[in-house]
Amino acid sequence: MGSSATPSTAASAPGRRKVALYLALLTLQYGAQPLISKRFVRQEVIVTTLVLSIEVAKVICAVILLVAEGSLKKQFNNWSITRSLTASGLPAAIYALQNSLLQISYKNLDSLTFSILNQTKLLFTAFFTYLILGYVLVIPPIYILQCIDDAHDLMKQKQSPKQIFALTLLIAAAVLLSIGESSSKGSGGGNSDYILLYGIIPVTVASVLSGLASSLCQWASQVVLVIVLSMKHPIAIVDPFNKMQVKKHTSYMMTIEMSFIGSMCLLASTSQSPDGEAIRKHGFFHEWTLLTVVPVLMNAVGGILVGLVTTYAGGGFVIVSALLVTALLQFIFDGKPPSLYCLIALPLVMTSIFIYQKYPYVDRKKKD
Repeated sequence: MGSSATPSTAASAPGRRKVALYLALLTLQYGAQPLISKRFVRQEVIVTTLVLSIEVAKVICAVILLVAEGSLKKQFNNWSITRSLTASGLPAAIYALQNSLLQISYKNLDSLTFSILNQTKLLFTAFFTYLILGYVLVIPPIYILQCIDDAHDLMKQKQSPKQIFALTLLIAAAVLLSIGESSSKGSGGGNSDYILLYGIIPVTVASVLSGLASSLCQWASQVVLVIVLSMKHPIAIVDPFNKMQVKKHTSYMMTIEMSFIGSMCLLASTSQSPDGEAIRKHGFFHEWTLLTVVPVLMNAVGGILVGLVTTYAGGGFVIVSALLVTALLQFIFDGKPPSLYCLIALPLVMTSIFIYQKYPYVDRKKKD
């Protein structure tokens, strides 16, 4: 929990060039993904088959990278099914649903509008992080351990005034874009209700789910802290698993766990869902083409890159740059310039992300 990196962490961290490469690749992937998905995935493709294929591709990529690192055996030796389900089960199920909603939205919104609305997940991540890490869970005082210094910081995340202002800008941009784009599609001859139901609402709900799942992952990737309240015992920190600090997963192992669990949830849902019925009727690869594989692989590689970038560099630069990449690619390949609403919302979102990343909350007492 300390601020200084341990020798092992420093040794395992990639060099600046490699981090720069991760940032560049993720920026291109993030910026191009909406455009590629819209162009290469037919409207009739079954959404569940896309998401399942992406999750399988993620597992394959993560296993290959663990083998290349030489740490595959060590990671699986330390693996525990109880710990895995506790840490990754709920976030994995949420991410599976979120990915399905994103695939629906890809098809029904222009790429830049999708990318801008998708950034509202920052707002919901901040909200759920405070909500989840601010909760106090009361259990019987069985295993009492010494309280650690960072417990308060972990259990109660705060936002700086500038971050709150940034989130306000993000809300304003999202509301402006949602109302503006749906009304303009209607006045332009399109079906505004269809755009709202199958474009704007899915990506907004997906952003809510992304914020919730990200906060759960943040909680699970740290030591699982439980505050014990008792008349006989002071506040203490316990680990409900093994009475010892839970070992942190690598980003690759977390990817494998979450993709596997998410896939199981999706497969279970096919027994009753319309997508499951469509798969049984038309086959798994209904309306797939060779080009459909491209966004699947891009999405899988992007999932791996997200874990690396957030671990070693943070993602604010990537998000801002990717929005510009999306706008540029949409203009080059579709010949479609950004709408007036996008031109107003884009700088608001970029400013919001920059401020949020640049000015985090600082505890003045600790600083002094």
